[in-house]
Amino acid sequence: MKAIWNNQVIAESSNTIVVENNHYFPKDSVKPELLQESSTHTTCPWKGKASYFTLDVDGKQNPDAAWYYPEPKAAASQIANYIAFWKGVKITD
Repeated sequence: MKAIWNNQVIAESSNTIVVENNHYFPKDSVKPELLQESSTHTTCPWKGKASYFTLDVDGKQNPDAAWYYPEPKAAASQIANYIAFWKGVKITD
């Protein structure tokens, strides 16, 4: 699977985990130089507190387009150290 935004591959892995129709990519499959920490946080009742990254690709930013659960609840423990995408990021195989 690949995550693509602004004509750049952000992440690529054959080991994604699908949760609620979102592909979560292993953190080490994501290009860290394209991620900027965001101060945004949301809470999911069963996954826990989510943190976000802003994508920065070729001078364009996509705020909060990637999210992850730094300390997921037990029910979502399989997505610890995984990152998912939205806001126009194309997921393809």
